[in-house]
Amino acid sequence: MASSSMSRGSSSWTAKQNKAFEKALAVFDKDTPDRWHNVAKAVGGKTAEEVKRHYELLVQDVKHIDSGHVPFPNYRTTGHGNVDG
Repeated sequence: MASSSMSRGSSSWTAKQNKAFEKALAVFDKDTPDRWHNVAKAVGGKTAEEVKRHYELLVQDVKHIDSGHVPFPNYRTTGHGNVDG
């Protein structure tokens, strides 16, 4: 799920690229040499700089969520556990 800050910038990310990005981050940790090059290669269609920026935006989003600056959605449910729409 991408937040509004994830969509800033000149390039958009597909759901498939975001999933590949998430998987690549699990494989190539902060101690991996050429981490962003490797992540970009795993994602496809993105440069090392683009994936690094995407990561930086993700970190900012997580910090905002953790600090309580992003409210939880107000989901309403029926007595049967279904989401009202």
